[in-house]
Amino acid sequence: MSHKMEADSIQLSFGQRRILSDIYIRCNVGEITGLLGRNGEGKTCLMNSIYGTLIAENQSVRFDNVFISHPYQRPDLLSYLPQFNFIPGNLRVRTIFKHFHSCFEKFICFFPEFKDKFKDRIWYLSSGQKRLIEVYLIINAESKFIMLDEPFSYIMPLHVQTLIAIIQHKKKEKGFLISDHLFQHVVEISDDIYILSKGKAHLIKSISDIERLGYARLNRN
Repeated sequence: MSHKMEADSIQLSFGQRRILSDIYIRCNVGEITGLLGRNGEGKTCLMNSIYGTLIAENQSVRFDNVFISHPYQRPDLLSYLPQFNFIPGNLRVRTIFKHFHSCFEKFICFFPEFKDKFKDRIWYLSSGQKRLIEVYLIINAESKFIMLDEPFSYIMPLHVQTLIAIIQHKKKEKGFLISDHLFQHVVEISDDIYILSKGKAHLIKSISDIERLGYARLNRN
């Protein structure tokens, strides 16, 4: 059976401003779903609504057709990488890997430069190093679905390519919903892409829709 996560009929306003209007998106295990949109279109709001930490005016989030009101309480179903650093700086690297039930030895197989960081506190790491650890841990969380908000920001290009390879491997057993302003990476790895524009979610049928919907101009060279 192919597992699916659906966000349906999501509407969200701040005061008189409508941010999201009757949004529907779907994510399947075995696939990477991209979520693109210009600044202010509501990508992060949508992810927080799906996660259940932002209550929209109307919404239905379903896993295999079962409504879940607060998915953040179900780490077996969904894990979420916010766009800000979330690991407390006073924790040691070894502590956070233990907390996430993740193998540090496997991590350094991908990123050997962290070999001597095992006992370091998080606040001694660079911004890129912190983000890399956070992204890796969420990708490897024991959840059927993973949402990643700006996973490639502040990370060096070589490490981004390694993370992409890990995501593509993990999608055999998980479904991914990914948003990043480095949209070329999202386009490169996504099976389906939604673009948020004027409060609506558009499932694009071709790459040219990215330009048609006003998200970005494409390099046609």
